[in-house]
Amino acid sequence: MRRRFARILGLCILVASATALAAPPTLKPFERGSWQGVLKGHTGRPTLVHFWGVTCGPCKVELPLLGRFAKEHPEIDVVTISADLVPNLPAATQSMLDKAGLSSTENFVFNDGFVERLRFEIDPAWQGDIPRTMLISPEGTITTIEGSAEIADLEKWSAQQLSKH
Repeated sequence: MRRRFARILGLCILVASATALAAPPTLKPFERGSWQGVLKGHTGRPTLVHFWGVTCGPCKVELPLLGRFAKEHPEIDVVTISADLVPNLPAATQSMLDKAGLSSTENFVFNDGFVERLRFEIDPAWQGDIPRTMLISPEGTITTIEGSAEIADLEKWSAQQLSKH
């Protein structure tokens, strides 16, 4: 009886572990203080932070290109933040990230009714236009790309970061 119980318990633990590993990634809420957390969490590493939205036409084109870039450059941390002004639909957001190959990156969704406050924490001059990409060097220097980022520019920036270290 004990042996059978141990087998069943072991099987339950195995199934639970496999389920946890296969669980889809969750979108993290981006709220007051999240920006400082992102900066601290990636200190010393080249990091690309991409602001986008489900309802943004250029974002739909750019997201798969960014997914390919992330796959080809594992040495670059990639963070996406859905910054739509309309109420976000988490399922649509996650679906777009999955299709773009970005489900394994660190992904956030604006989670504050006062989006101006969130934008101000990130960059006081930002009016909310998306897409927007911020390239953060390991030293903390931030370069902002307003509008769609050219993959060639991202490749050049990536090579510069890697040649420094």
